[in-house]
Amino acid sequence: MKLEAPFIKLPFRFDTARLQEEIAALPAEAWARHPNNIPGNSALRLITVGGGENDDVAGAMAPTPHLQASPYLQQVLAHFGVVWSRSRLMKLGPGSTVPEHTDINYHWFHRVRLHIPIVTTPDVKFFCDDQVVHMGQGESWIFDNWRVHKVENNSNIERIHLVADTTGNSRFWDMAHAAATSQLDPMTVPYRPGIRATFATEQHNVYRVMPPSEIDDLLKDLVAETASMKPGDAGREELGRYERTLYGFRQDWRQLWSLFADSDRGIPHYRKRLEQLLQQVQALGDDLRVRSNGMPILRVIGQRIGTYAVNPQVAGGGAPGGAPATGQAAARPVVRTPDFDRPLIIVAAPRSGSTALFETVAVSPQLHNPGGEAHWLVEGFRNFLPGAPGVDSNRLTAAHMTPQVALAMKARLSERLVDAAGKPSTADSVRLLEKTPKNALRIPFFDALFPDARYVFLWREPEENISSIIDAWRAGGWVTYPQLPGWDGPWSLLLPPGWQSLKGKPLPEVAAYQWATTNQTIMDDLEALPADRRHVVRYSDFVADPAAVVRGICDFAALQFDEPLKERTGGDLPVSRHTLTPPKADKWKKNAAEIEPLLADLQPLLERLRAFRG
Repeated sequence: MKLEAPFIKLPFRFDTARLQEEIAALPAEAWARHPNNIPGNSALRLITVGGGENDDVAGAMAPTPHLQASPYLQQVLAHFGVVWSRSRLMKLGPGSTVPEHTDINYHWFHRVRLHIPIVTTPDVKFFCDDQVVHMGQGESWIFDNWRVHKVENNSNIERIHLVADTTGNSRFWDMAHAAATSQLDPMTVPYRPGIRATFATEQHNVYRVMPPSEIDDLLKDLVAETASMKPGDAGREELGRYERTLYGFRQDWRQLWSLFADSDRGIPHYRKRLEQLLQQVQALGDDLRVRSNGMPILRVIGQRIGTYAVNPQVAGGGAPGGAPATGQAAARPVVRTPDFDRPLIIVAAPRSGSTALFETVAVSPQLHNPGGEAHWLVEGFRNFLPGAPGVDSNRLTAAHMTPQVALAMKARLSERLVDAAGKPSTADSVRLLEKTPKNALRIPFFDALFPDARYVFLWREPEENISSIIDAWRAGGWVTYPQLPGWDGPWSLLLPPGWQSLKGKPLPEVAAYQWATTNQTIMDDLEALPADRRHVVRYSDFVADPAAVVRGICDFAALQFDEPLKERTGGDLPVSRHTLTPPKADKWKKNAAEIEPLLADLQPLLERLRAFRG
């Protein structure tokens, strides 16, 4: 949240000896890796969705058993008299840092994070904008996390802070303003034995569909902060196009709201307009930045609106919603896990045209899908994120699948399944259509989940595919790991095994490695399966005759080449949602000087691709 100052010290002090005593009584195994896998950073969850072991920000919040066992921690939170969102104890190891970053997620537009240091030394420094502070033990602070910030622990001890998120009420913000503008007398808040404090936790925090007023607030705020890196008239013209783009989106959203509000019928229309916005902003390029923190505008819009504007799993009614906390399950309809009959999984290297193929096949009412790319399906499990034990890339094998994971993944899919019209699925048995680029490196993992799955392998000529990968990296809109340990800068697209060897290499070599390793891995994995469970599609064939290619997929997958498929493939295919610039046969040649020197080494793999069959 933006504040009037980088740091605001609140006038309250707490008994750290008592807090340390309560923390020491909590089980050591309760400390979990940071959700972003920041080295040396771990957390113990106090308030979460449903009171469970998760890092979600959307859903009804409740105290975890750890907080319920800690009376003074409860009293500390209750003292502020606000509604609390996600809250944790955060530990930063000796010599560790929280790297420089800024928080742009929708969660942070309305929420501030309270810090209460419990174990610290003066060697722990907090940097925000141009200021540096040491948050003293037992003090209470808030800070502006919209600005660039970082933390350094230059001591030899583990630093522990209580961190708690809240939107704050009028009393809280009056107090914060007074603390920012004048010196307030400190107040000690002691532990009161035998007192069980009560406090409120968020029950509603995301909308089913953001109303126009929320969209207006989010985008007006962003427009006021946007600058173009282009000089003079070029920059002013770019800003003008950008402002007109966002204004048009706001007005279209208001029109849709006047027709549908947050009803089921409106969901596909909202999603379509949202995708158009992201494409329009992406086409403006990477020169539009936030003045105060330097973030690319596309990334901010994606995390502020793209991810949160439409949430069909939330109950309707126009108010922010959320999954119920423990004891409130009756308020939410139970989603039955359907039978997944011969799922159809598209596997391909990134930027190979798989989105166009997915969007083409998805029009058939015979198929259900998770609403787009399902990165959340795997990466919602912390132990499958790169950096977790035994995982250093997006590669997963059958050894990573367990019965518990299988049940959880199928349940998560069930909650997000939609039909060809974008409506939530109620079917008892479904043919799943799935296409998530990272899953091309996880075929054995998904084969353990769906032993009867069928795989459509799409491949594209190296010069075209590698050029598109290069363009995606340079556009900045496909960042998958903003802060990848062991890599300089953000990482884009899937993370193949052996990526560490690419450090310091030119971007074209990185792109070629992503193309080659992904296609090599796909062929190796598919060769281990019966031939009747794999089908190969060449991108150039799909572009030349989409009807013939889709008819071949239908024959392979035992689907009817139905009327929606005939209509979709009867003329020119629409541009897919992730297209960066309009398709053109020789578009890759703008990068030819960088790509052509790499092609000779790729020739053996290309010959294998041309010979590979289902």
